[in-house]
Amino acid sequence: MNELRPAILLLLLAIDDVSLPLRKNVCLYLSKPVVRAAPVLEPSPVGTNAPDNLAAHFYGTVLHDTAYDGAKFRLWYYACHRGANPDWPPRKAQQVAKKPAGIDQDLEVVPGPLCYAESDDGIAWRKPSLGQVLFKGSRENNALDLPHTIVSGAAVIRDDSEPDIARRYKMVYEYFPDQTDPPIEEYGSLPSIACAVSPDGLKWSLTALPFVNQFVEHCSLIRHAGKYIVHSQVFSGTGWGGGAFSEGGTAGGRAGVAHATYDFNRWPDLWQWAFTLPEPADQAARGTYKDQFGFPQVHLGVGAASFGNVCVGVYGLWHDRKNFADISGDLGLAVSNDGVRFRELSASPARPFIRREDSPATSVEGRNFNTILCQGNGILNVGDQTRIYHGRWRNVGQMTADYRAEVALATLRRDRWGWLALNPGAQEGSICSMPITVPGQPFDILLNADGCRGMRVELLDERLQPIEGFSGADAGRVDADGGLDCLVQWATEIPSTMHGRLVRVLVTMQKSGDAQSPQLYAIALKARQ
Repeated sequence: MNELRPAILLLLLAIDDVSLPLRKNVCLYLSKPVVRAAPVLEPSPVGTNAPDNLAAHFYGTVLHDTAYDGAKFRLWYYACHRGANPDWPPRKAQQVAKKPAGIDQDLEVVPGPLCYAESDDGIAWRKPSLGQVLFKGSRENNALDLPHTIVSGAAVIRDDSEPDIARRYKMVYEYFPDQTDPPIEEYGSLPSIACAVSPDGLKWSLTALPFVNQFVEHCSLIRHAGKYIVHSQVFSGTGWGGGAFSEGGTAGGRAGVAHATYDFNRWPDLWQWAFTLPEPADQAARGTYKDQFGFPQVHLGVGAASFGNVCVGVYGLWHDRKNFADISGDLGLAVSNDGVRFRELSASPARPFIRREDSPATSVEGRNFNTILCQGNGILNVGDQTRIYHGRWRNVGQMTADYRAEVALATLRRDRWGWLALNPGAQEGSICSMPITVPGQPFDILLNADGCRGMRVELLDERLQPIEGFSGADAGRVDADGGLDCLVQWATEIPSTMHGRLVRVLVTMQKSGDAQSPQLYAIALKARQ
């Protein structure tokens, strides 16, 4: 499942400089999302025995699932609870037999289980009783029954390309075997990922443990260009490096990598760099927790969404410090065309897209804790909105009494991640697409733009020569001031003889007097209904 709207055949975003590579007298401006102040999902009260009575981390997923119970919003998340669950069956109890050192039993932060919630609008959420897990004397909870006890990172997709209904939903989650005593050989000893499938997103079956004894800490799972892609982080040059080293064979800071496969049950034992930030030229200064003012790093990798021909993601912008309690985190913006290699959009690296100051974790009176923003499978289009669900982790260091995480929401007008507009002082400018294939069916070209009356649209061949009947005096025009889906109107229909032909879309914008420059956010090709 990707987030491309029905009938949209191709989406060319202003932030995608591969799809819209050619420009004259225009520059990119990045949007600023609107953040909802209150969290959309909070942990259950500490006084309850709920499995999420300490934290509701968005190392998780939100889907607007049109195939489920009248198009519900569905949320899978990583819970934390206070104190051990005495009701684990023997094999699960074995996985928490070795207690982490230095933690007071009465204030113990226990990661997991994965939990589930539903909503009609994606704002007000219900935690249904699933009856799957006996937890502190009751099955009246929203925990998911999985074979691993200590878990995080519920990255879920609905795979509409899957013919087997029993495998329609797919999930990658992280499991932690390091507290298992005695060890379970098939789980290994390092935190890694597990793959599971489900017919309904509720009852899950384990299908693979692809990287046993290799550290993999992920944030997202996408299906793009026929591949399943997991984005995760590594600590280069360490035991949690997943085999990665920084340039020169040195240790490095947190960095984003990707694993990809065409078969969800079988993953090649290979990875590749997905998104990294610059590291110090001084190799000795690289790594984590190295200095009072460490360099920016990539936390958990890229939380991505596929929009058909392009992927947009947010990454954890980790402000590393020597003392963990001093660490904070923003979210940066990145884009990709293959779903694996992501690139930033701003002129300077590590620019926050959503700042922690704009989306702070719920505060504690009299305390000033940092917020770490976290990403997952949380980007989706809903009507005229683009939603960016994310996590707010209150970084309390070792002060477990105040530990908390919650799910938050930021929004944009649909697909308006950024816009192309005239350079300061310019009166006219142009944007030209890469060669695209004319669809083999009737279609329209839509502009997501403001100031449309100051734009004209032309079709060029792949060698940038004007196509007669669709250029010059026959250029397409928009009879609207602006909007999310502004129809480009032509003097004649695009003929069927052009189907399958490579063309480029050229948008020219002109400024009128003292009016604001026209603004182009996206171009879409939509199948005609």
